[in-house]
Amino acid sequence: MFEGIVRVFRVPELRSRILFTLLMLVIYRIAVFIPVPGINGEIAVSFFRHLSGGGQNLFQLVDIFSGSAFSQMTVVALGIMPYISASIIVQLLGALIPSLQREIRENPALGRKKVTKWTRFFTVILSFLQAGLFAKYALQMNATRPGIVMPELLGVEVLGFPWLFYLVVIVTMTTGTVFLMWLGEQITERGIGNGISLIITVGILSEVPRAIGSVISQLNVDSQEVGQMTFSSLVVLSCVFVAVILATILIIQGQRRIPLQYARRVVGRREVQGSSAYIPLRINYAGVIPVIFASALLMLPATLAQFLGGSTRFAGVAAYLSPGSWLYTAIYVVLILFFTYFWTATQFHPEQIASDMKKNGAFIPGIRQGKPTQDFLESTMSRVTLIGAIFLALIAILPTLIGSLLELSQGVSYFFGGTPMLILVGVVLDTIKQVESHLITKRYDGFMKRGKVRAR
Repeated sequence: MFEGIVRVFRVPELRSRILFTLLMLVIYRIAVFIPVPGINGEIAVSFFRHLSGGGQNLFQLVDIFSGSAFSQMTVVALGIMPYISASIIVQLLGALIPSLQREIRENPALGRKKVTKWTRFFTVILSFLQAGLFAKYALQMNATRPGIVMPELLGVEVLGFPWLFYLVVIVTMTTGTVFLMWLGEQITERGIGNGISLIITVGILSEVPRAIGSVISQLNVDSQEVGQMTFSSLVVLSCVFVAVILATILIIQGQRRIPLQYARRVVGRREVQGSSAYIPLRINYAGVIPVIFASALLMLPATLAQFLGGSTRFAGVAAYLSPGSWLYTAIYVVLILFFTYFWTATQFHPEQIASDMKKNGAFIPGIRQGKPTQDFLESTMSRVTLIGAIFLALIAILPTLIGSLLELSQGVSYFFGGTPMLILVGVVLDTIKQVESHLITKRYDGFMKRGKVRAR
């Protein structure tokens, strides 16, 4: 492992990319602790920790994805979720607008530029709306727990409306989200890995010490009395933790290999025998993107309902859509299945594969070239994707179900085996693959593999 790390830093380009990525992530973590002007973050954190019921579960989830910026009410409190929600909207619009699909297929560079422009536009709109609701909720919190909002901001009013407070919160939080979006794009372009996913992952990792501290406090090791969590529950939770990691690795790296053969070719005066190969169809082509999309989409209405509190209707929506409820779990599973198929359909193009195979004289044994090959690839990928989507959904909800059976704290069971851990493992695997591809390109051994590269 140490030799692999040394090989990574021997490649100048890869070394600069990694250092640039680390620098951007450090800047992100610094931004997490920059408070919105006029808000006392310490009092806000204590208020969030004393919330109870569905609100606590919901805000714990939002806080995990934002790296504790949400509970501290900092400039990046909204996190990267508005960008992810905007990406979902643009992806759905792209699937529904044939002209945009055709433009992306015929001119990928121009199509990606247009998609990026619309994603940024919707990100700003969603950030503006969510920041306004956040400001409204902060005023409600301040009425319950005075001191969260500085009186100087609330003193500037027009017709009883604290416009200065709303202006400060909306401008700073929207700017913070746009800044995170820019950081993510810079990491993806000039660094290593997917920038948006890495920002979410770093936020999740920052919550590890607090989650471990919660486990220790619930074990109540300093007293002879039985704590909220027993050692048998800790053993079961540890087994689930290991199982989630192993299952995530298997489901992301698993492949269905379609055998492929090439017809005999004449090179010069010599006839070359047809060689054999295979087409690797990944069991989970979308990786952890469906989990991220499903979480972001579920958090949006639940968060809005919680922010708009004060009404029994909105409070009921927030309670039903809080993590751990049966409705949340059911919708979560459906969304994971949907986004797995949706992402696979937008990224996997069997017609292009079939066309390239025909041009190169390749064929699948027993399947004719052209349309039959395309239909075979579509049906095979559909069955493989179904298996991957079901397993991905089971991995995502398994810790929640076990936590309910063992009567564990929702925050503990969710963090040590649920969506955060699933995203963490998936992003780490994707980043390691990119590092290995750079090493192999530079004729080095892989990061996690032993032996020599065959190309030598």
